[in-house]
Amino acid sequence: MTDDALARAADALRAGDLVVYPTETVYGLGADATDPDAVERVFETKGRDRDKPVSLAVPDAEAALEYANPTARERRFMHEFLPGPVTVVVERAGSVPDVLTAGRDRVGVRVPDHETALALLERFAPVTATSANVSGTGSVRDLSELSADVREAVAVTVDGGRTPGGGSTVVDVEAGEIHRRGQLADEIEDWLAGA
Repeated sequence: MTDDALARAADALRAGDLVVYPTETVYGLGADATDPDAVERVFETKGRDRDKPVSLAVPDAEAALEYANPTARERRFMHEFLPGPVTVVVERAGSVPDVLTAGRDRVGVRVPDHETALALLERFAPVTATSANVSGTGSVRDLSELSADVREAVAVTVDGGRTPGGGSTVVDVEAGEIHRRGQLADEIEDWLAGA
C-alpha cells in the first residue's frame, strides 16, 4: 500500500467522501464518523436500517477518549484487547453525532489490528467501522467482491490484499455482555469473568 493511496483516502475523508479500507477481518466502509452527512451516506450506501448503530475506528485506545467516555474497567479492557478484532461499546462523547449511534448514548469503538488501517487512522480519525457491503449481503474480503453500489459511492479504495474474514466481537464490558461473538470471544469471556 502506497503512502499516496493513504493520503488520497485521508483527503477524501476530510472532504466528507467515503472510502473503502482493509482491516484484520473484512474491508470497511469509511467516512468521517463525526460528520452527520458523511455518516448518512454510509447508511444510504449500505441500505442499512437507521436503527442499527455504526461503530467508529481510531488509531489507538487513547485516541478513543476524544469520542468516548470509557470507565476505568473499560479502559483496562481496551488496553488488553485493542488493537484487535474487537468492538467495545462505551458511553459516547458529545462529539459523536446521533446518526452514528442511532440516537443511543453508547458507541462502538474499534482499533483494527491491521497495518494499513492503522496507517490511515493515523492520518485521519475517527472513521466509521462497518463492513463495505450492502446490508444483508456477504462481507467483502477482496476488493474484487465490492458491489457496484458501494464501488460507485466511494471516492477511494485502499487495497490491502485479501483479508482474513470473520467479524469483530462486540462487547459491552460494563454489562459483562458479548453482543456478537467473533474472534477472541472465548478470551474476552474469560477476561469478563475474571475482571
